[in-house]
Amino acid sequence: MGKRDDLIAKYADDLKNKCNMTPDMDLLTKVTVGCGPAIYNADSSTVAAGQPAELETVKNNFLVKKLGLKDGPELMAAIDAVIETYGRSERNKYRAVVYYMLTKHFGKESVYG
Repeated sequence: MGKRDDLIAKYADDLKNKCNMTPDMDLLTKVTVGCGPAIYNADSSTVAAGQPAELETVKNNFLVKKLGLKDGPELMAAIDAVIETYGRSERNKYRAVVYYMLTKHFGKESVYG
């Protein structure tokens, strides 16, 4: 297994054990690939949920640009719900896992079709 496969397995484990979800491995793989090289960097591979600027970046770069959603208060509410599901006290909130849950939340799996 390559490094990316190891990371996808780790993300699937987080979804199962921390978020109580059964991951769609095909979608999780596509979301992970979509994150590009960010998944290999310790800083960019996680979402700093306590930093409002980071959450704005997730909203603008992922929800608006990637998923094509219209900006509105429901976007931040969804990010907040995902962070809550992941566990606020969870130190490492992996970007690919957060993006996966947001994709599922908005029913935007077709973006990765």
